[in-house]
Parts: sequence; C-alpha cells; structure tokens
Amino acid sequence: MSISVRIGVIDSGCAAVHAPQVAASAAFERIGSEVLHVPVEMDVLNHGSRVADILLHCAPQAELVVAQVFRARLTTTAAQVAAAIDWAVASGARLVNLSLGLREPRPELAEACARALAAGVVLCAAAPARGEPVYPAAFHGVLRVTGDARCAPAELADLGAGHADFGAHVRPLDGGLAGAGASMACAWLTGAVAQHFVAGGDAASLRAWLHAQARHHGVDNPRERQHGR
Repeated sequence: MSISVRIGVIDSGCAAVHAPQVAASAAFERIGSEVLHVPVEMDVLNHGSRVADILLHCAPQAELVVAQVFRARLTTTAAQVAAAIDWAVASGARLVNLSLGLREPRPELAEACARALAAGVVLCAAAPARGEPVYPAAFHGVLRVTGDARCAPAELADLGAGHADFGAHVRPLDGGLAGAGASMACAWLTGAVAQHFVAGGDAASLRAWLHAQARHHGVDNPRERQHGR
C-alpha cells in the first residue's frame, strides 16, 4: 500500500492550485545579520510553482512544506537557505528539493545540510553541467542533479560524473522553456525519490534504486546521439 511523503521545497513559493497539498509554508529573509520569518508572498517568479507541479505529478500523494527564499529575483543567501533547510526538517520533510545553487561553500549552509543528512533526510540539489561547483550540491552526501538531454519526462540518467550524480529531464511539466535546466531536472529527480519512499523504500536503498531505474548510464555524448549510438 502506498504512503504519503513530505517534501521540502526551498524556492520561490508555490501557486494557489498547490494549496491543498501544502502542509506548511514559511518565508525567510535576511535583514542585517539575522534571518527572519516574514510573511509568505505570492510566487511571482513561478519557479517554485513549476517545481511543485513536477513533484506532485510524480508523487500525487505527497505533502509539501514550502520555504520561500526567493521573492522578486532568483537571488538568496546561504543563511536563508540554511534556515529553510532546518525549518523543512523540523516540519517533517523526508526529502528536500533545492533547485538552486550558491557559489560559496558557506559554513552555515554546510552545517544545515549536515544536520539534515544526519537526521536521515535526503537532499536533492541542482548542479550545473559546466563551470564551477555550486552549493549545496557540492557538499558531501547531497544528491547532485543536472539536466540531461537524453531524458524524457520522468526518465533518469545515472551519470556518476564529477559534476553530477544523476541527470533528468530539463523542462517543466508544461514542456515550456521557462525555467528549463538543472532546476527542473532536480525536481524530476526529487519526484523519483518521492516515488521510492511512497512505495515503501528508504534512504539506505535509494541510490541502488535510482541506479536500477535509470534509463541512461554514463555522461551524455551528443556526437554519439547524432549517429544513433
């Protein structure tokens, strides 16, 4: 029998249509040297809403705990994300979607990730296909997810690469280009993790399950795809 799973969504919020499956919501803003709880606002960026669309498509039974760290722009701070992770874990999240990436490995963010992982919470974070590592994806124990052009919706690639552990579909649920990339791939991977938990799986067996589910293995080679190999 399937069970419900609670997913932390650390992003720009969600849409009104998701409200029936939002178990809790909070917004975090850095004011001076402190991170404060502030009123939750409408998701004007639609980034978090697209993430929520994917998560609930993959796992309709899921409950969301939504932490708003973006408002008018897709910019935030390590302190805000760290506070959001701690709040999501305290709110019962079993896995957390982080469709974001910060350039610096700030200690407060590393410590929040370590606390979540020690509590048995799975962290899925977006990782760029090129360029320098970003955080929290580059912290040890976090599932690093990037976009993979081979993947259709709900398909996974087991990359085992230096820049990412897994790849997934790059587009949002509506198939549009808005928000396409590692952020949406992260949501598709988190949705797959939620399916594993809903089916009774656990964190200990997760990586082996993802490996078995993957349609593609190894890093994508566009030249080989052009020649049908």
